Amino acid sequence: MEGQSARVTAVTINVVFRGGITVTQSMTGFARGSVTTGALTVTVECRSVNNRYLDLQCRMPDALRSIENALREQAGKHFSRGKLEMLIRLSNSGSSAPAALSHERLNALKSSLSEVEKAFPNAPTPDSLALLLSPGVLVEEETDHETLHAATLDATRACFEDLHQQRLQEGEKLAAMIRQRSDSMHEHLKGLREQLPALQTAYQQRLLDRLQELDIEAEPVRLEEEIVYILQRADVEEEMDRLDAHLDAIETALAGKAPCGRRLDFLMQELNREANTLCSKSVSLDLTNAGLGLKGLIDQFKEQAANVE
Repeated sequence: MEGQSARVTAVTINVVFRGGITVTQSMTGFARGSVTTGALTVTVECRSVNNRYLDLQCRMPDALRSIENALREQAGKHFSRGKLEMLIRLSNSGSSAPAALSHERLNALKSSLSEVEKAFPNAPTPDSLALLLSPGVLVEEETDHETLHAATLDATRACFEDLHQQRLQEGEKLAAMIRQRSDSMHEHLKGLREQLPALQTAYQQRLLDRLQELDIEAEPVRLEEEIVYILQRADVEEEMDRLDAHLDAIETALAGKAPCGRRLDFLMQELNREANTLCSKSVSLDLTNAGLGLKGLIDQFKEQAANVE
């Protein structure tokens, strides 16, 4: 180390992906940052996986424990969700300046040896190597903790920035897949709306045919009211309107600047609930199959949305 004046002499970054910037972030990725200062190299590796909240787990030498809070602050500036598993390693190249002789210690040994020779004239005299190995004779350069901490923070910042870019790049792909499935659901609902009048007419006719088979005597007005009531309970227009509204909300969330993962989680639950209601109100096999098709698309939605920050 070269004291507080030591400067970063090399910075190397290794990541899996680089490039595209978008608002939507994924929660998965891996990055590595490395900073060399003097003979010491600080390497920071970070792996990110899905998590409901931001959870940073650090494995580091004890000499760096005092800056753990600063590392967590950096993580919070770059990410809002995800489990971050961070590993910090220190390595010494051995190319530092040689240990210096302590002349003060040598003089003290010389004085002590003179007294020993006077007291024990026949005692063997230690050789030069033995003197050098005496405690305190060779003074190695002490680690500059301030420089070490600064290098670690620089390596962590570089690692987090590249991880952030990687998560953005994967988030762009996720957003594209989610939009594709949203378009598929819109088309699915559009086709269902076109079929709905015919399905309702067929259901109404089945009710009338069934009443004729049962040969029930009833007032025409009362009978018409009951049929209208039954048809209203089986109407799924409201559910389809809400499904369309939730799909529009998904697009709004993806286009926003804030992390949207939790919002998407909520919308996935709402989509699933509306699809279940639609299936429960089904009065025909075609409507049931349409509802099941929607649920299949929603399951694909959920798999992708679970990766969004």
